[in-house]
Amino acid sequence: MLGKLPKRPALRHCAVISAVGLTVLGLGLPAVDGDDPGLARFYRQKVAWGKCQGMEAPKDLQCGKITVPLDYADPAAGTLDLALARYRATGKARGSVLLNFGGPGGAGVDQLAYGGKDFMGLTDEYDVVTFDPRGVGRSSPVSCGDGAEATADSSDDSAELDADPQAVLEEIRATAAACAEHSGPVLPHIGTVNASRDLDVMREAVGDKKLNYLGFSYGTRLGAVYAKQFPDKVGRMVLDGVDTLTEPLTEQGVAGAEGQQKALDEFVTWCTEDIGCPFGQDPRTARKGVERLVESLDEDPVPTDFGDEFTGQDLVGAIGQALYSEDLWPSLQRALTSLVEDGDTSGVVGFASGGLTVPGRNGDGDHSGLVDTEDVPLDNLPAALMAINCADDPDRPSAKDITRNLDRLRAEYERASPVFGRYRLTEVLMCYGRPKGTDFIREKVKDLDGPKMLLVGTRGDPATPYRWTVQTARRLGSSAVVLDNRDGGHTGYASSKCVHEKVDAFLLYGSLPPNGSSCGPAQDD
Repeated sequence: MLGKLPKRPALRHCAVISAVGLTVLGLGLPAVDGDDPGLARFYRQKVAWGKCQGMEAPKDLQCGKITVPLDYADPAAGTLDLALARYRATGKARGSVLLNFGGPGGAGVDQLAYGGKDFMGLTDEYDVVTFDPRGVGRSSPVSCGDGAEATADSSDDSAELDADPQAVLEEIRATAAACAEHSGPVLPHIGTVNASRDLDVMREAVGDKKLNYLGFSYGTRLGAVYAKQFPDKVGRMVLDGVDTLTEPLTEQGVAGAEGQQKALDEFVTWCTEDIGCPFGQDPRTARKGVERLVESLDEDPVPTDFGDEFTGQDLVGAIGQALYSEDLWPSLQRALTSLVEDGDTSGVVGFASGGLTVPGRNGDGDHSGLVDTEDVPLDNLPAALMAINCADDPDRPSAKDITRNLDRLRAEYERASPVFGRYRLTEVLMCYGRPKGTDFIREKVKDLDGPKMLLVGTRGDPATPYRWTVQTARRLGSSAVVLDNRDGGHTGYASSKCVHEKVDAFLLYGSLPPNGSSCGPAQDD
């Protein structure tokens, strides 16, 4: 899911992000494990679980950490600590199931603490474990520093991009340099190839011979990379909201814009059935009303409670977050009504945060041990999301190539979505000035030789289109079993009772649905 740094501090603090696909940093080196003498000490460790310190957490949530090499190619060069959390099995555990909630850049410990109820059924048999990946949350968090919004400012302005694209690209390069300056030694070693190796150390540290895994969105990419690197260590694996393994960032951006536009059209149609819809009762007129609202806010931004201005592109980012789940539609309608009728931005700014309240401050710190919760940089989520996405992608077009293709790309993105096209186009420029990413995923993650795994694709997913599930399943080969969720929203486990039951049945009992079977809309479950 591509993302960028919002240009205003208040919105940066909200960690504005949007969804698209992604890939990884790290050299395409062969898989390594505990048989390597240099890595043996990491594979011998065990997690010392205890009370979660420095955060408000449920009493039954336990926290711990593991230590991993900074650089797997040179294990003696330094180490990182990764934050873990778990809910213990209610009876005798058969092992653990590890969760990754996606992002990339999402801190798993916080998400399990505040959203763990969806996974309590798994505690019948498993310890449910999650983690903050390297560069994320308390695990050596990356940052672009306090001045990042200034360098990101011009990349938010399509008028400046039209007038002087070279100047905009230089601003983006300056942002990349600021991120390198403020992120410390973890930045060159961030990414999915190394995160997959961390996952294997984690598997051993919790005492499991095989990795049982449930990954969402970006977490499906991480799961697929693990299955390729460690095929003999794969247990029961579920990938929900399946990411692409092959499409470059420019194509992912178009897919994201199309998916979000479709979800927006469905929301607007739903909204117009209510007399309180701020855009009226005709769907076609209402869709145009949304476009006019974005345009008017770009031309004449309105103030927020933070004292900053709220633009049309800020609104686009906020709407994109709200479209992840149909459960959020009533709240989105109320927020838009307040904005249209009263100029009140508080509701839409809340969506811009993705529902997250990110504590802490920006700044540098110790990059070897865990960071205190209050010291996690305010921009860690978008900074990590950008770093991992850019590290994922081996393509680095030159400034000349970008400028030459800009008109074509703009037209393609605007055809994909009159609302989200511009927003997504500026996102795909954000890797300019960063080191080239690995080609390991695009070239090597295919034709798996391992046990069956369950891939869940949702037909109306605005972030990871269903066709990615089909394409990835075909690429992974006979190991992949597809569950077709004929519903909307991003991922299926939390929103569809049918998907939830089938995933739990596989993880708990090894019962796989037939390949190509489906779940109906949530209201039919």
